[in-house]
Amino acid sequence: MLPQETIRRKRDGQALTEAEIAEFVGGVTAGTVTEGQVAAFAMAVFFQGMTLDERVALTRAMTRSGRVMDWRPLKLGGPVLDKHSTGGVGDKVSLPLAPIVAACGGYVPMVSGRGLGHTGGTLDKMGSIPGYVALPDGETFARVVREVGCAIIGATNDIAPADRTIYAVRDVTATVESIPLITASILSKKLAAGLDGLAMDVKFGSGAFMARFEDALELAGSIAAVARGAGLPTTALLTDMNAVLGRTAGNAVEVRESIDMLAGRPADPRLVAVTLDLAAEMLVLGRLAADPAEGRAKAEQALASGAAAERFGRMVVALGGPTDLMEAPDRHLARAPVVREVHAAAPGVVTSIDVRAVGIAIVGLGGGRTRVQDPIDPAVGLTGVAGIGEQVGPGGAPLALMHAPSEAAADAAMESVRAAFTLGAGALPSTPVVARRLAAA
Repeated sequence: MLPQETIRRKRDGQALTEAEIAEFVGGVTAGTVTEGQVAAFAMAVFFQGMTLDERVALTRAMTRSGRVMDWRPLKLGGPVLDKHSTGGVGDKVSLPLAPIVAACGGYVPMVSGRGLGHTGGTLDKMGSIPGYVALPDGETFARVVREVGCAIIGATNDIAPADRTIYAVRDVTATVESIPLITASILSKKLAAGLDGLAMDVKFGSGAFMARFEDALELAGSIAAVARGAGLPTTALLTDMNAVLGRTAGNAVEVRESIDMLAGRPADPRLVAVTLDLAAEMLVLGRLAADPAEGRAKAEQALASGAAAERFGRMVVALGGPTDLMEAPDRHLARAPVVREVHAAAPGVVTSIDVRAVGIAIVGLGGGRTRVQDPIDPAVGLTGVAGIGEQVGPGGAPLALMHAPSEAAADAAMESVRAAFTLGAGALPSTPVVARRLAAA
């Protein structure tokens, strides 16, 4: 069928067949479908939506547009598992999560992305480790997964190339927020990774792309249903991004916080909760635990025993990083020349945080990108970030410590960070960071 006929049928609200979708995606990969036709198709889907069958067909077609990894020849001896987050500020969960699951018998080939908009990217965080090769060749990637149990790397060009083309068009045509297209984009790459199970971290709140809980719930349901339809066991957790996750936001500072957590030093309870709950779900999906309670207990033991820390250190070394990063992180991680306390104008209790504004302030310091080609300053960011319900004030605890490249940059960002925090009086009821679980069927 001609591409314009496929577009017309979807524009008019008709359901496309699997063959029609496969032919259209094949044309995207081959270059016979133009960018204008991709844009028209994306807009038609944005307004008309897709049935579950259409979403499964689109996901499968995008998966087959490139290389699909097959781990069976390596005889790993355990399930191949992964996690995906929809993005947030301070979301460093992948760094401790991958080695925790590896220490429990799973194999985690974690293909991560760079920062997007106001949110940080796992690939940028790992890139702040000197010598770490975040884009290894396929042979090295497979070897590290086999020998260490986990490898956190960036996506290669041969994984779901149709998604890369379609997403680039969506990014400039106001169609990024389409739930069917988001679902296919996420899952096509995960299916291409040859997984046995996937845990989804779907975020909601002021720092998430899906700010409203209802929208995040719809996305989580779509991902879980399409993943099942495509043969990938998946569980989704809906997690709160109304506060920075952990006490740091940036790149090197988040690596340092992750190392501290793995080393058994006091860690932010919200960060620990999300990490362990996702680990538990991955272990259940991989049949390494009978239920989430047993999975969480195993993950806690891997963290407390130092087994997860040992895996992270081995992974860093295997991918070119320093041999003593775990023992001496300050020797290797970049440090900003200017560190300044950000204080509230008056004393009070933090009642809400505009987490998106915090993320944008970090981008302004150089910790994120405004253009694709922009470099990242790994040293900048925030540490000691106050959480909701905590007392702050001019003469007391600061809102955060700002790590800036210069005094001028610190001056420019100071008020933006301060304005992101709303203060009130009195204690606030605590809310769980994991709000909902959608189990795989």
